[in-house]
Amino acid sequence: MSVVEQSIRGISWSCNHTWKRASVNTGWCLLGCAIGDLGTILFFQVTGIPWPTLAIMALAIVNGLLTSILLETIILSRQMVLKLAFKTAIGMSMISMISMEVAMNVVDVALTGGARLTWWVLPFMLFAGFITPLPYNYWRLKALGKACH
Repeated sequence: MSVVEQSIRGISWSCNHTWKRASVNTGWCLLGCAIGDLGTILFFQVTGIPWPTLAIMALAIVNGLLTSILLETIILSRQMVLKLAFKTAIGMSMISMISMEVAMNVVDVALTGGARLTWWVLPFMLFAGFITPLPYNYWRLKALGKACH
């Protein structure tokens, strides 16, 4: 059995305090990711630039990661010096952020047929972006004691 399997089986998945903290952390990450991701999709939708859906989604994911890191740096800079805040933000779990971004974009394409934002798709995108990395963020807090806040 691998170390990861041991730590998954060895932690309690019923700790309300950890679920709450993981949810808050995931929410902040979602806000940062959504700003860059949705902003990019909206830009292409409004301008009508004829990029392929996959290219728009790839750029949206990159921009979502960048804005998430920027937002986390700003938040953390209130608690620590800017250089350390940036290092902490960069050290956040890329697994969590990438899974969040991919989930949001897959839902968008699945429900709209492309890189399109509509009012009715946003709640589904944001829910998918929140719920996908949440168990991983809980595990990371519980098993490793790692959080970005």
